[in-house]
Amino acid sequence: MSHAPDASGSAGSDTPHSDTPHPDTSHSDTSPSHSSPSDTPHLDFAGTTPYEDYVQADVLTHLQHPLSDDPGEMVFLVTTQVMELWFTVIVHEWETASRALREDRIQVAVDALKRSVRELEALNASWKPLGQLTPAQFNSYRSALGEGSGFQSAMYRRMEFLLGDKSASMLVPHRGAPRVHAELEKALHEPSLYDETLRLLARRGLPVPGAVVERDLSRKYEPSPEVEQVWAGIYADADQHTELIRLGEALTDVGELVWRWRNDHLVATRRAMGSKTGTGGSAGVAWLEKRATKNVFPELWTARSHV
Repeated sequence: MSHAPDASGSAGSDTPHSDTPHPDTSHSDTSPSHSSPSDTPHLDFAGTTPYEDYVQADVLTHLQHPLSDDPGEMVFLVTTQVMELWFTVIVHEWETASRALREDRIQVAVDALKRSVRELEALNASWKPLGQLTPAQFNSYRSALGEGSGFQSAMYRRMEFLLGDKSASMLVPHRGAPRVHAELEKALHEPSLYDETLRLLARRGLPVPGAVVERDLSRKYEPSPEVEQVWAGIYADADQHTELIRLGEALTDVGELVWRWRNDHLVATRRAMGSKTGTGGSAGVAWLEKRATKNVFPELWTARSHV
Protein backbone atom coordinates (compact mmCIF):
# COMPACT_ATOMS: atom_id res chain seq x y z
CA MET A 1 0.00 0.00 0.00
CA SER A 2 1.40 3.43 -0.90
CA HIS A 3 1.95 6.03 1.73
CA ALA A 4 0.23 9.40 1.72
CA PRO A 5 2.60 12.36 1.42
CA ASP A 6 3.93 13.59 4.73
CA ALA A 7 4.24 17.25 5.70
CA SER A 8 7.39 17.63 3.62
CA GLY A 9 5.65 16.53 0.48
CA SER A 10 7.59 13.17 0.38
CA ALA A 11 5.98 9.75 0.23
CA GLY A 12 7.28 7.55 3.03
CA SER A 13 8.89 8.17 6.43
CA ASP A 14 12.38 7.09 5.30
CA THR A 15 12.62 9.84 2.71
CA PRO A 16 14.98 12.65 3.77
CA HIS A 17 13.16 15.64 5.19
CA SER A 18 13.56 19.12 3.84
CA ASP A 19 15.47 21.65 5.91
CA THR A 20 12.42 23.87 5.80
CA PRO A 21 11.15 24.23 9.36
CA HIS A 22 7.70 22.83 10.06
CA PRO A 23 5.09 24.80 11.89
CA ASP A 24 4.35 23.61 15.38
CA THR A 25 0.89 22.07 15.23
CA SER A 26 1.04 20.45 18.64
CA HIS A 27 -1.37 23.00 20.08
CA SER A 28 -3.68 23.25 17.07
CA ASP A 29 -7.35 22.77 17.77
CA THR A 30 -8.57 20.32 15.15
CA SER A 31 -12.09 20.04 16.48
CA PRO A 32 -14.80 20.44 13.82
CA SER A 33 -15.92 23.80 15.18
CA HIS A 34 -12.52 25.30 14.40
CA SER A 35 -11.75 23.52 11.12
CA SER A 36 -11.85 25.11 7.68
CA PRO A 37 -15.27 26.13 6.37
CA SER A 38 -17.50 23.27 5.31
CA ASP A 39 -18.54 22.76 1.71
CA THR A 40 -22.13 22.87 2.94
CA PRO A 41 -23.60 26.40 2.96
CA HIS A 42 -25.42 27.82 5.94
CA LEU A 43 -29.01 26.66 5.55
CA ASP A 44 -30.73 27.38 8.83
CA PHE A 45 -32.11 30.90 9.30
CA ALA A 46 -34.47 32.16 11.97
CA GLY A 47 -36.61 34.06 9.48
CA THR A 48 -36.43 34.67 5.75
CA THR A 49 -33.06 34.23 4.08
CA PRO A 50 -30.65 37.18 3.77
CA TYR A 51 -30.96 36.77 -0.02
CA GLU A 52 -34.73 37.18 0.14
CA ASP A 53 -34.42 40.16 2.49
CA TYR A 54 -32.10 41.90 0.02
CA VAL A 55 -33.56 40.92 -3.37
CA GLN A 56 -37.24 40.61 -2.40
CA ALA A 57 -37.49 37.66 -4.78
CA ASP A 58 -40.73 36.43 -3.23
CA VAL A 59 -42.34 39.78 -4.00
CA LEU A 60 -41.03 39.80 -7.57
CA THR A 61 -42.11 36.25 -8.36
CA HIS A 62 -45.65 36.78 -7.09
CA LEU A 63 -46.41 39.95 -9.04
CA GLN A 64 -47.75 38.03 -12.02
CA HIS A 65 -51.55 37.81 -12.24
CA PRO A 66 -52.55 36.63 -15.72
CA LEU A 67 -56.08 37.52 -16.79
CA SER A 68 -56.49 34.77 -19.36
CA ASP A 69 -55.89 31.02 -19.54
CA ASP A 70 -53.41 31.35 -22.38
CA PRO A 71 -49.88 30.25 -21.33
CA GLY A 72 -48.35 32.93 -23.56
CA GLU A 73 -49.75 35.68 -21.36
CA MET A 74 -47.33 34.74 -18.57
CA VAL A 75 -44.42 35.22 -20.99
CA PHE A 76 -45.76 38.60 -22.05
CA LEU A 77 -46.40 39.68 -18.47
CA VAL A 78 -43.00 38.65 -17.07
CA THR A 79 -41.11 40.07 -20.05
CA THR A 80 -42.89 43.39 -19.66
CA GLN A 81 -42.12 43.48 -15.94
CA VAL A 82 -38.46 42.75 -16.68
CA MET A 83 -38.48 45.69 -19.09
CA GLU A 84 -39.78 47.91 -16.29
CA LEU A 85 -36.88 46.85 -14.07
CA TRP A 86 -34.38 47.66 -16.82
CA PHE A 87 -36.06 51.06 -17.33
CA THR A 88 -35.52 51.70 -13.62
CA VAL A 89 -31.81 50.95 -13.59
CA ILE A 90 -31.20 52.84 -16.85
CA VAL A 91 -32.94 55.92 -15.44
CA HIS A 92 -30.66 55.58 -12.41
CA GLU A 93 -27.57 55.49 -14.65
CA TRP A 94 -28.64 58.48 -16.74
CA GLU A 95 -29.52 60.52 -13.69
CA THR A 96 -26.08 59.64 -12.28
CA ALA A 97 -24.49 60.75 -15.56
CA SER A 98 -26.53 63.98 -15.64
CA ARG A 99 -25.48 64.87 -12.11
CA ALA A 100 -21.83 64.12 -12.91
CA LEU A 101 -21.94 66.33 -16.01
CA ARG A 102 -23.44 69.14 -13.95
CA GLU A 103 -20.46 68.78 -11.60
CA ASP A 104 -17.92 68.61 -14.47
CA ARG A 105 -16.99 65.02 -13.69
CA ILE A 106 -16.91 63.69 -17.22
CA GLN A 107 -15.34 60.32 -16.45
CA VAL A 108 -18.00 59.51 -13.86
CA ALA A 109 -20.64 60.36 -16.46
CA VAL A 110 -18.94 58.24 -19.13
CA ASP A 111 -18.72 55.29 -16.74
CA ALA A 112 -22.46 55.52 -16.01
CA LEU A 113 -23.26 55.80 -19.71
CA LYS A 114 -21.12 52.75 -20.51
CA ARG A 115 -22.93 50.74 -17.85
CA SER A 116 -26.24 51.83 -19.33
CA VAL A 117 -25.12 50.56 -22.74
CA ARG A 118 -24.84 47.03 -21.33
CA GLU A 119 -28.21 47.48 -19.64
CA LEU A 120 -29.77 48.71 -22.87
CA GLU A 121 -28.45 45.62 -24.62
CA ALA A 122 -30.19 43.47 -22.01
CA LEU A 123 -33.35 45.56 -22.30
CA ASN A 124 -33.39 45.21 -26.07
CA ALA A 125 -32.96 41.44 -25.76
CA SER A 126 -36.28 41.43 -23.91
CA TRP A 127 -38.00 41.67 -27.28
CA LYS A 128 -36.78 38.21 -28.26
CA PRO A 129 -39.43 36.26 -26.29
CA LEU A 130 -42.11 38.49 -27.81
CA GLY A 131 -40.71 38.93 -31.31
CA GLN A 132 -41.88 35.53 -32.57
CA LEU A 133 -45.54 35.89 -31.61
CA THR A 134 -47.99 35.13 -34.37
CA PRO A 135 -51.14 37.27 -34.60
CA ALA A 136 -53.24 34.35 -33.33
CA GLN A 137 -50.97 33.86 -30.30
CA PHE A 138 -51.07 37.55 -29.41
CA ASN A 139 -54.83 37.74 -29.95
CA SER A 140 -55.37 34.88 -27.52
CA TYR A 141 -54.65 37.19 -24.58
CA ARG A 142 -54.66 40.66 -26.10
CA SER A 143 -58.09 41.40 -24.66
CA ALA A 144 -56.59 41.02 -21.16
CA LEU A 145 -54.57 44.19 -21.81
CA GLY A 146 -57.71 46.26 -22.27
CA GLU A 147 -56.51 49.80 -22.93
CA GLY A 148 -53.10 49.07 -21.45
CA SER A 149 -50.08 50.06 -23.54
CA GLY A 150 -46.36 50.44 -23.05
CA PHE A 151 -46.52 54.17 -23.77
CA GLN A 152 -48.32 54.49 -20.41
CA SER A 153 -45.19 53.31 -18.55
CA ALA A 154 -44.10 56.08 -16.18
CA MET A 155 -40.53 54.81 -15.91
CA TYR A 156 -40.20 54.58 -19.67
CA ARG A 157 -41.49 58.15 -19.86
CA ARG A 158 -38.72 59.22 -17.48
CA MET A 159 -36.23 57.58 -19.82
CA GLU A 160 -37.64 59.51 -22.75
CA PHE A 161 -37.54 62.78 -20.80
CA LEU A 162 -33.87 62.16 -19.92
CA LEU A 163 -33.23 61.70 -23.65
CA GLY A 164 -34.77 65.12 -24.33
CA ASP A 165 -37.95 63.73 -25.87
CA LYS A 166 -40.41 65.71 -23.75
CA SER A 167 -44.11 66.46 -23.93
CA ALA A 168 -46.34 67.75 -21.15
CA SER A 169 -49.25 65.81 -22.63
CA MET A 170 -47.55 62.55 -21.62
CA LEU A 171 -48.23 63.40 -17.97
CA VAL A 172 -52.00 63.22 -18.55
CA PRO A 173 -52.31 59.41 -18.23
CA HIS A 174 -50.75 59.62 -14.75
CA ARG A 175 -53.05 62.21 -13.18
CA GLY A 176 -54.69 59.49 -11.12
CA ALA A 177 -51.37 58.55 -9.46
CA PRO A 178 -50.19 61.68 -7.57
CA ARG A 179 -46.69 60.43 -6.68
CA VAL A 180 -45.95 59.21 -10.19
CA HIS A 181 -47.38 62.37 -11.72
CA ALA A 182 -45.24 64.57 -9.44
CA GLU A 183 -42.07 62.64 -10.33
CA LEU A 184 -42.79 62.98 -14.05
CA GLU A 185 -43.62 66.67 -13.75
CA LYS A 186 -40.31 67.23 -11.96
CA ALA A 187 -38.45 65.30 -14.68
CA LEU A 188 -40.26 67.29 -17.37
CA HIS A 189 -38.79 70.57 -16.10
CA GLU A 190 -35.29 69.28 -15.37
CA PRO A 191 -32.40 69.31 -17.86
CA SER A 192 -32.15 66.19 -19.97
CA LEU A 193 -28.94 64.21 -20.26
CA TYR A 194 -28.20 66.05 -23.49
CA ASP A 195 -29.02 69.46 -21.96
CA GLU A 196 -26.41 68.80 -19.28
CA THR A 197 -23.92 67.80 -21.97
CA LEU A 198 -24.47 70.99 -23.95
CA ARG A 199 -24.24 73.11 -20.80
CA LEU A 200 -20.89 71.46 -20.04
CA LEU A 201 -19.67 72.25 -23.56
CA ALA A 202 -20.69 75.88 -23.06
CA ARG A 203 -18.79 76.02 -19.74
CA ARG A 204 -15.75 74.71 -21.60
CA GLY A 205 -15.89 77.78 -23.81
CA LEU A 206 -17.41 76.14 -26.88
CA PRO A 207 -19.91 78.25 -28.87
CA VAL A 208 -23.15 76.57 -27.84
CA PRO A 209 -25.88 79.18 -28.49
CA GLY A 210 -27.43 80.80 -25.45
CA ALA A 211 -30.88 80.00 -26.82
CA VAL A 212 -30.00 76.30 -26.60
CA VAL A 213 -28.55 76.46 -23.10
CA GLU A 214 -31.43 78.56 -21.77
CA ARG A 215 -34.25 76.85 -23.68
CA ASP A 216 -37.58 75.82 -22.18
CA LEU A 217 -36.62 72.48 -20.67
CA SER A 218 -40.19 71.20 -20.67
CA ARG A 219 -40.22 71.09 -24.46
CA LYS A 220 -38.77 68.51 -26.83
CA TYR A 221 -35.17 69.21 -27.83
CA GLU A 222 -34.87 70.43 -31.42
CA PRO A 223 -31.65 70.14 -33.47
CA SER A 224 -29.45 73.21 -33.81
CA PRO A 225 -27.07 73.87 -36.74
CA GLU A 226 -24.73 75.71 -34.33
CA VAL A 227 -24.58 72.71 -32.00
CA GLU A 228 -23.88 70.50 -35.00
CA GLN A 229 -20.87 72.69 -35.81
CA VAL A 230 -19.68 72.50 -32.21
CA TRP A 231 -19.64 68.70 -32.34
CA ALA A 232 -17.99 68.74 -35.77
CA GLY A 233 -15.24 70.92 -34.34
CA ILE A 234 -14.76 68.65 -31.34
CA TYR A 235 -14.40 65.55 -33.51
CA ALA A 236 -12.11 67.32 -35.97
CA ASP A 237 -9.62 68.18 -33.21
CA ALA A 238 -9.11 64.87 -31.41
CA ASP A 239 -5.87 65.94 -29.70
CA GLN A 240 -7.52 68.87 -27.93
CA HIS A 241 -10.87 67.27 -27.18
CA THR A 242 -10.08 63.68 -26.24
CA GLU A 243 -12.26 63.74 -23.13
CA LEU A 244 -15.22 65.31 -24.92
CA ILE A 245 -14.95 62.80 -27.76
CA ARG A 246 -15.13 59.96 -25.21
CA LEU A 247 -18.29 61.57 -23.87
CA GLY A 248 -19.70 62.03 -27.37
CA GLU A 249 -19.03 58.41 -28.26
CA ALA A 250 -20.65 57.16 -25.05
CA LEU A 251 -23.74 59.21 -25.85
CA THR A 252 -23.70 57.90 -29.41
CA ASP A 253 -23.60 54.32 -28.12
CA VAL A 254 -26.66 55.10 -26.01
CA GLY A 255 -28.40 56.76 -28.96
CA GLU A 256 -27.73 53.77 -31.21
CA LEU A 257 -29.25 51.33 -28.74
CA VAL A 258 -32.28 53.57 -28.18
CA TRP A 259 -32.78 53.54 -31.95
CA ARG A 260 -32.46 49.74 -31.96
CA TRP A 261 -34.97 49.49 -29.10
CA ARG A 262 -37.52 51.47 -31.08
CA ASN A 263 -36.96 49.40 -34.21
CA ASP A 264 -37.15 46.09 -32.32
CA HIS A 265 -40.41 47.31 -30.79
CA LEU A 266 -41.69 48.14 -34.25
CA VAL A 267 -40.77 44.72 -35.68
CA ALA A 268 -42.25 42.80 -32.74
CA THR A 269 -45.49 44.77 -32.99
CA ARG A 270 -45.70 44.41 -36.75
CA ARG A 271 -45.33 40.63 -36.45
CA ALA A 272 -47.85 40.30 -33.62
CA MET A 273 -50.64 42.58 -34.82
CA GLY A 274 -49.88 43.98 -38.26
CA SER A 275 -51.33 47.44 -38.82
CA LYS A 276 -54.21 47.17 -36.34
CA THR A 277 -54.82 49.97 -33.84
CA GLY A 278 -52.58 49.75 -30.77
CA THR A 279 -53.92 48.53 -27.43
CA GLY A 280 -53.71 52.02 -25.97
CA GLY A 281 -55.59 53.60 -28.85
CA SER A 282 -52.49 54.72 -30.77
CA ALA A 283 -51.99 54.15 -34.47
CA GLY A 284 -49.95 51.07 -33.58
CA VAL A 285 -47.32 50.27 -36.19
CA ALA A 286 -47.72 53.65 -37.93
CA TRP A 287 -46.97 55.46 -34.66
CA LEU A 288 -43.95 53.24 -33.99
CA GLU A 289 -42.65 53.73 -37.54
CA LYS A 290 -42.63 57.46 -37.01
CA ARG A 291 -40.80 57.06 -33.69
CA ALA A 292 -38.23 54.73 -35.23
CA THR A 293 -37.03 57.40 -37.67
CA LYS A 294 -35.98 59.76 -34.87
CA ASN A 295 -32.48 59.84 -33.38
CA VAL A 296 -31.74 61.10 -29.90
CA PHE A 297 -28.77 63.49 -29.50
CA PRO A 298 -29.31 64.42 -33.16
CA GLU A 299 -26.26 66.62 -33.80
CA LEU A 300 -23.93 63.84 -32.69
CA TRP A 301 -25.12 61.98 -35.78
CA THR A 302 -25.35 64.80 -38.31
CA ALA A 303 -22.01 66.36 -37.30
CA ARG A 304 -20.18 63.30 -38.64
CA SER A 305 -20.93 64.41 -42.19
CA HIS A 306 -18.85 67.56 -41.59
CA VAL A 307 -15.70 66.08 -40.04
